[in-house]
Amino acid sequence: MKQVVQNYKSGELALLDVPVPGCKPGGVLVRSAYSLISTGTELMKVSEAGMSMLGKARSRPDQVAKVVQSVATNGVPATYRKVMGKLDSYTPLGYSLCGVVEQVGAGIDDVKVGDLVACAGNEQALHAELNWVPKNLYAPVPDGLAPQHAAFGTVGSIALQGVRQGEPQLGEVALVIGLGLIGQLVVQLLAASGVRVVGVDPDPVRCELAERQGAAACGDPASAAVESAVAELTGGHGVDQVYLAAGGGSNQPVELAARLSRDRGRVVDIGKCRLDLPWNAYYEKELDVRFSRSYGPGRYDPEYELEGRDYPIGYVRWTERRNLACFLDLVARGSVDVEPLVSHIAEFDDAVETYQSLKDGDLKAVAVLFRYPENAAEAEAPAVAVPAVKRPGGGTTAPGRAARTPVRLAFVGAGNYATSMLLPHLAQRDGVELSTVVTTTALSAANAQRKFGFAEATTDLDAVLGDKSIDAVFVVTRHSSHAELTRRALLAGKTVFVEKPLALTEDELAGVLAAVEESGNDRLQVGFNRRFAPLLQEARKRFGARTGPASLRYLVNAGRLAHGSWYLQQGTEGSRFAGEGGHFIDTASWLLEADPVSVYTVATSGNEDLQVVLRYPDGSTATISYVTTGAPGFPKETLDLVADGKVLRLDDFVRASVHGRKRWISSRLPKARDKGQSAELAAFVKAVRTGGPMPVPLKSLVATTSATLAVQAGLAGGAPVTLARAR
Repeated sequence: MKQVVQNYKSGELALLDVPVPGCKPGGVLVRSAYSLISTGTELMKVSEAGMSMLGKARSRPDQVAKVVQSVATNGVPATYRKVMGKLDSYTPLGYSLCGVVEQVGAGIDDVKVGDLVACAGNEQALHAELNWVPKNLYAPVPDGLAPQHAAFGTVGSIALQGVRQGEPQLGEVALVIGLGLIGQLVVQLLAASGVRVVGVDPDPVRCELAERQGAAACGDPASAAVESAVAELTGGHGVDQVYLAAGGGSNQPVELAARLSRDRGRVVDIGKCRLDLPWNAYYEKELDVRFSRSYGPGRYDPEYELEGRDYPIGYVRWTERRNLACFLDLVARGSVDVEPLVSHIAEFDDAVETYQSLKDGDLKAVAVLFRYPENAAEAEAPAVAVPAVKRPGGGTTAPGRAARTPVRLAFVGAGNYATSMLLPHLAQRDGVELSTVVTTTALSAANAQRKFGFAEATTDLDAVLGDKSIDAVFVVTRHSSHAELTRRALLAGKTVFVEKPLALTEDELAGVLAAVEESGNDRLQVGFNRRFAPLLQEARKRFGARTGPASLRYLVNAGRLAHGSWYLQQGTEGSRFAGEGGHFIDTASWLLEADPVSVYTVATSGNEDLQVVLRYPDGSTATISYVTTGAPGFPKETLDLVADGKVLRLDDFVRASVHGRKRWISSRLPKARDKGQSAELAAFVKAVRTGGPMPVPLKSLVATTSATLAVQAGLAGGAPVTLARAR
């Protein structure tokens, strides 16, 4: 396996191949998914390693004292050999990560293989593909918490322990000096505790970040604005507590702490800064100076950390491991948001270059994560099985009976999409009869009947499903009901048109396919209309056949939803992408003439903007950028397909072009964008009338739905999801 190491004598950093650690009793073997670079502690260590021997001695007087003592005890030659041997060896880096349990040692019963855990320890949670971690230095990751966020667990525990040492009370005012990674987390933890916070840092970017995360005011330590903010918030008394989260050799932090503290205030040292306390200032205010020892009680106690001997909760409420679990819970519940702190995510193979960029100042960062290779995270985001489509007789498509003319249609649901995008195309179509509309409220059914001429309006779904004269049923309801209504209609022998999504969960999809198998009825269409758009059809034809793999980019400028939209009810109706994303996956798969084999998803904070990368059997890829934060005046959908020296471009279903040996550019459409609904409905009605094949094979509908579901699974797991098709 690979591990980041450093030679403290030469300063060399390397990604070294090392043996895989054994899984000892009392701990677990963890395969890393993400590990966090401490831009304070680790960079200090990296910088020290690059110093001269004299510089190293000056930076670590504690170690010099040990050397002097060793000389007195063992003599110069023995001490020299010992020191040089220690310096001229590789040492590990890292102490905060999240990964998947690969093996469970004897005596461990709180986690199992495949569980996601956050790990701590500068000898256990290292920047390495595999680590053995003892019981008291890991904690299970709460459901729904992304592994890249859980990787903050150790540094979060350090910040949390520091805040506990300050004993904040509701309504108090605190000063945080140093707004690096630890300082930013301290700000959020204090704000979540009902404390008003003033931050101090010479970097205006970090000050702005802290204010966005809850600080009342922030500024440069030399500015008068900080003192003014403290005076205003405290009525001139001074802050109740100060948190020293700064590093370096300046004594300014402890002097500022004394000046801005109230009488008998508390000063907590979390970082590693110079502590030449000005005696008069601290004496006159009788300031309470406290130290925060890393992650909490248990730190540096080998019986606790290595042997797993816990402290009774009645005597020690917050131990090292309990702090770790507490911080993970705070992040999972949204009380602390670590996503804005992530400045950069680097591939683990680029670890050495990343450290060098940080050291040289080319990479300015609060927090940097290493993302481990795909095989290092397989267990955290398990493969999503694409269900096999089973039909009686083993055929590919069960033939449908030819319908009478006109084709009689029923609508279940008559909301905005049905009444604006579907029914207008059907109401005037020859050979179609709008038989019955079913809604949950009588008024909406009556409105649809009046506007589109349905023969009947009802709220009785069973009556419609039992009506043998109805040839096809349209399911155009809210997302949460699609799968169940589709299942029932298939079992009733109806041809079904269901708006996307077909299903919101794998269980729902399995239920639909079970109905297909039970009934022998696979007459199903999902409303993936874009593949039917005339402009895109023409562009695909002009592009021609493809011989090599393709790259496809699809930008969806989805925009913000209006307040109160039911699309925001993610608990019941699924995410926005779950509801809409099938459109874009289906379009990509249609253009690439295959179904995806894997899905990888990353998201911005809050999972509002997504980057979905689809991989196809021939090596083609499709990237769907689904964003909600773009300009409303920008086109909603733009698409580029590149392969074989050719480029196809679609501009929001208004203009298309193909560039190759010959160039083709469509004329601008004079009317509204045609996204294919009319052609899709025509193909569906033809299939119902003739009994011929459905417009889109069921296998493709299932593959698109599975890929859409895998987006959410990928967000939760933070790793590519393999679409493993059942045989």
